Amino acid sequence: MLPEKDLVRFRHMLDSAREIVEISKEKTREDLEKERLLNLALVRLLEIIGEAAVKVSSETKVNHPEIEWQQIIGLRNRLIHGYDSIDFDIMWTIVCQDIPFLVSMMEKISKDS
Repeated sequence: MLPEKDLVRFRHMLDSAREIVEISKEKTREDLEKERLLNLALVRLLEIIGEAAVKVSSETKVNHPEIEWQQIIGLRNRLIHGYDSIDFDIMWTIVCQDIPFLVSMMEKISKDS
């Protein structure tokens, strides 16, 4: 069972991840380059996931090593501090591969809690 504060953070992460999946569903890598609003939306949602991950307790992070906490937090830091040099190829891979996996892992954890 997740502590209440962590459950709230999980919901923020999961909601943002689901929104990324929905927004990017009919899009391509080229759209990410061409559509400024798509780009901004995805970056912001990834930042939210990372910021919520920062606030999840150490205990929960240890209990759920299947979530790549440090990578998620590192991505948040990179997006915020390196906003002027985002690699869209890497970002698109994260959006298409890592985020759907994150959704499935978080749904399982939430269901078990």
